[in-house]
Amino acid sequence: MFRIMIVEDDPKIADLLLSAITKYGYDVVKVEDFHQVLQEFERVRPELVLLDVNLPSYDGYYWCRQIRNVSTCPVLFISARDGEMDQIMALENGGDDYITKPFHSGIVLAKIHSHLRRAYGEYAAKREELMLEKEGLILYPERLELQYGQAVVTLTRKESDLIESLMERYPRVASREALLEKLWDPQAFVDENTLNVNIARVRKKFQELGIEDAVLTVRGSGYRLNISWAEG
Repeated sequence: MFRIMIVEDDPKIADLLLSAITKYGYDVVKVEDFHQVLQEFERVRPELVLLDVNLPSYDGYYWCRQIRNVSTCPVLFISARDGEMDQIMALENGGDDYITKPFHSGIVLAKIHSHLRRAYGEYAAKREELMLEKEGLILYPERLELQYGQAVVTLTRKESDLIESLMERYPRVASREALLEKLWDPQAFVDENTLNVNIARVRKKFQELGIEDAVLTVRGSGYRLNISWAEG
């Protein structure tokens, strides 16, 4: 069952979309906190997003850019703005389609089906799943999983990105600056302690796999992957 995420701050329109889409067998999640859209996206992991342009705090263009940092899933804008520039902005910020309000639910459903078929169905490009491997440790960035032997742990997007960076840089050091740039929007202020917290979470995930000392701190520089599980 495909999961659809609705990001629409008009309750009537959101409920209308939810009702219409659910009838066709899709699993639908409606965002309630419009300050945590990316966090909700990473929690829900939808196959497609319906995204309004006019939202509280940040607009839909901003949230589409954030989603594009972590996913290539179809993003369909739904907006009362019907100008040519609005549609251009939506596409240039990572959107796949643009539906103007008022809309007919049949059109929305047809577009949803079309984009899902193109992204995941018979029209989808066939390719192998992305994976990174180091001495039996396997990272699956697309499914957000880390595996060693028969043990598997689920990761958050930031944990996956951190481990991916460490694996790609091995045996070199991944600088704090490079990690901060990869994980967070360059325009946002991020306390360096936030990186420390995320590194601690990554170390805990390694420990859940029975691996100790996998991430070493290089004082004054950054962090380095340590293949401790292959020693001896």
